[in-house]
Amino acid sequence: MRHRIPLPDDLGPHFTVRQAADSGVGRRRAAARDLARPFHGVRSVSAPATPLQRVAALAPRLRAGQLIGGETAMRVWGCPHPGFWSIEDPLTVVVDTDSARVRSRGITGRRLAPGRARPWRIGGIPVVDPISALFMCAAELSDDEIVVALDALITTSDNYPGLRTGRPLLTVTDIEHHLRIWGRFPGSRRIRDALPRARNGVESPKETETRLLLVEGGLPEPEVQYEIREDERIVARSDMAYPALRITIEYEGDGHRTDKAQWRRDVQRQRELEDLGWIVIRVTQLDLADGGRALLDRVRNAIASR
Repeated sequence: MRHRIPLPDDLGPHFTVRQAADSGVGRRRAAARDLARPFHGVRSVSAPATPLQRVAALAPRLRAGQLIGGETAMRVWGCPHPGFWSIEDPLTVVVDTDSARVRSRGITGRRLAPGRARPWRIGGIPVVDPISALFMCAAELSDDEIVVALDALITTSDNYPGLRTGRPLLTVTDIEHHLRIWGRFPGSRRIRDALPRARNGVESPKETETRLLLVEGGLPEPEVQYEIREDERIVARSDMAYPALRITIEYEGDGHRTDKAQWRRDVQRQRELEDLGWIVIRVTQLDLADGGRALLDRVRNAIASR
């Protein structure tokens, strides 16, 4: 129920009790039951309904030098991280090593050496740069999960699902430079080992997973985002391809199934490619869920047929 005393517009949807007082809001109004209390000392016009809204609710409470980091920062950037992001998950807040960790319910405080992380602001949220966010998580991710994240960091694709628009455009060289700045840290060797396996231009985490599955299954590495041309005309851009063998491998996300127009384009494109002599192998999550045995056999058979 809306309170009869309106709040000043400049407070926004989330604010601290101190900010409210500075805007002329009395203590009783700040304590009114129509305001949510997502964190100690924070008030929200409505309770956060998503994990990202919960991060935004914490932002007004953060002081200078306090940044969202680690897994939370990866999620804010939209960088792939395994598992489901729950609104109940603790939020990671980073401070310099000479500062006290942030200690509060729902917050995990961490320290980071000065100069390691570059501060950014995303919609009012102070956050570490995406490379530092990944480095902070390196020790808890598998080797393949690190490659998936690296592919996302260096992609030039503008339709990679979930990635934050306006993010810095990064290269392998940028990540190598960041590694030199950070020196040794938990998971640093695994980042270095994963970098040669990262590929630019990937358009989804599942494309990376499929590529890694093929290579780990003993098959040649396919080319990523290969343009299939006929008489100088681009017929299709393949997720993964063996061009010399005329084999294309396409990962089909749920959007390909639920979007009628997309599904029709996929069928038309497959027919055109097959008319040109290409073998089209379509992959879904089910193909990856069982370790990919059937998919590996299908690709091996396609290669053998050439």
